[in-house]
Amino acid sequence: MMIDHRSGHLDTARVVLSTMVSPLRYAVDIPIQIFHWASDHLTSHASLVRENTHLRYQLFLNQAKLRKFSDLEAENNRLRQLLGSAEKISEQVLITELLAVDMDPFSRRIMLNKGTRDGIAVGHSLIDIKGIMGQVIEVGPFFSTVLLITDPSHALPIQVNRNGLRSIALGTGIQDLLELSHMPTNTDLNIGDVLVTSGLGGKFPPGYPVGEVTHIKRDTGQPFAKILVKPYAWLERNREALFVKPIARTSMDSTTKID
Repeated sequence: MMIDHRSGHLDTARVVLSTMVSPLRYAVDIPIQIFHWASDHLTSHASLVRENTHLRYQLFLNQAKLRKFSDLEAENNRLRQLLGSAEKISEQVLITELLAVDMDPFSRRIMLNKGTRDGIAVGHSLIDIKGIMGQVIEVGPFFSTVLLITDPSHALPIQVNRNGLRSIALGTGIQDLLELSHMPTNTDLNIGDVLVTSGLGGKFPPGYPVGEVTHIKRDTGQPFAKILVKPYAWLERNREALFVKPIARTSMDSTTKID
């Protein structure tokens, strides 16, 4: 060994042996490298799958929150409009929310979340930002039932805004459709005429928007024209509405208004 160390006679042999053994070293090391690569790859893949699942979950939550915020924004806009309508009304008003719609195909009624403990009574009117909706027919401590103006049993005294002509708007049982009762064929009515509550009968306060004339059929062989009206109010599509509590008026005020 000392001779080899000093003279280097075995260097060539070591190089040759190292060259011959190197493939064996690589052959032995390849499975280990493959194992480490596969382990790192699988770990990275699992981590990416977990991260992807988490991101999908977060995206779903954010989309749900965004939809909720959009819904809240729309609700706030509706409430602002209702409050704006309330400021224009001389009667006392109360905001209410729709709880249920009567599914009877021959009835048009809705249930709301205000009752006697909120001061609601039978006969109070219901409106939205567009116009008259209906009237309270049943009331409990916490809920009330409103008969919509489109119910077949409902009759609403109206007045034509353009010329003061009075009539009765009858519910047809069809959503968004009223019919004027017993109007002569020569009646001064046009498509697009605006109808408001007349206040006659005392059931509804006067001056509230009702709807617009959309169809007039005059048959000379018939004594009355067929006149259809589209209500302004959203009726069963509303989520919020306003109860109108009529202000008690003295008989002198009533006499003055009649005059």
